[in-house]
Amino acid sequence: MGPAGSTYDLRFIDGMVEHHAGALRMSEYVFNIGTPGVGAPANSIWNEQAREIKAMRQWRKAWYPDAPVYPVALRPNGDPNSMADLVRMSETKPTRENRVQGFLEGMIEHHGGALQMAHEARENSTNPTILRLAREIIVAQRKEIIDLRKMLQSKGINKPDHYKFDGLFAL
Repeated sequence: MGPAGSTYDLRFIDGMVEHHAGALRMSEYVFNIGTPGVGAPANSIWNEQAREIKAMRQWRKAWYPDAPVYPVALRPNGDPNSMADLVRMSETKPTRENRVQGFLEGMIEHHGGALQMAHEARENSTNPTILRLAREIIVAQRKEIIDLRKMLQSKGINKPDHYKFDGLFAL
């Protein structure tokens, strides 16, 4: 999302809305799949991300009424929408198991991106609302990553990549 500046909060909001929209799509990928245990986290993620999108859209409208409708909100060399995860998940023939594993592993990656964005916001924003949201994102994503790892471990899947965002768990 770039350096701090007068438009940082606008860029953060736009980037995080796009990022959260990716989580909605990823969660929908496993709705009603019939695998015990995966529906609850998918629904929880969807509900929380949708709530935050609504709040951020309201802030954007109130704080930046003259902003362009679709400004660019991507970090250099980064894709906060995490579409790569969705493409990767659908490259193989979907089965119940690879959809679940793909969702769980993809959501760890996706949440890792949100952790990176939230830490960047804590460094670059001075807006108390943005700073509070960034803190809430760090707390929530940390818990969800741990829960997603436990679900993978219960299936006998435990990879080093599942731990690469642990350094971003601290506030």
